[in-house]
Order: sequence, then C-alpha cells, then structure tokens
Amino acid sequence: MGIDEYGGGQEPQPEVLVVTTNDAPGYRVQEVLGEVFGLTVRSRHLGSQIGAGLKSMIGGELKGLTKTLVQTRNQAMERLVEQARARGANGVLMFRFDVTEAADVGTEVCAYGTAVVLTRE
Repeated sequence: MGIDEYGGGQEPQPEVLVVTTNDAPGYRVQEVLGEVFGLTVRSRHLGSQIGAGLKSMIGGELKGLTKTLVQTRNQAMERLVEQARARGANGVLMFRFDVTEAADVGTEVCAYGTAVVLTRE
C-alpha cells in the first residue's frame, strides 16, 4: 500500500481549515457557528471478512480493512467540510473522529468539530 492509500488530511491552503486544536495560530475566531459533523457507515464485504479472519490467525496488518477505514474516515471528513462550508464557515476547530460498530453489519465513522469563521491576524 502506498502512502496515499493509508493517509488522509487536507491539501495545502484548504478552503475550510480543519484543526484538532482549540484555536488556529495566526487566526482569530470571528464567529462560532456551532457543531458540524460528517457521518458514514460502511459494511465489510464477505471477501475482506474472510481474508481478515485468516490473517488474524497468523498476525500482521489487515491491509484491506486498513484501506477501507482510511477511505471511510476521509469520506466522513469530506462531509464535515461540506456541512461547514454550507453554514458559512471557513474553519473547523476541535476536529475529532468517533468510530463505532453499527448493528454488527458495519462501521460508523463520525467526523465532528466546531464550525467557525476565521480571520487572519
């Protein structure tokens, strides 16, 4: 797997700056717009479940599941950014992921944070 298959994050100079911190150095929070989130639920297909089961017996990384989780997290983050942009935000502070099992049929990934309007200091 290449680096872009198991990584995520934003491009340089994003339209909506997303950070995990309470503030963004070099910016001032002009307005707090409230919580935003992006949600997706993904199921694993039978082939990856069988492969993961076999791999778990001998050890090692479950590359198919890793790739699926990266894609799922990136999709949740994209949805968060879309929601923030639709509300007039150009920043999201205190960005986090929450991952849970969804009724034993898939994985729910929620990306959430606080939508804000930022201005450069």
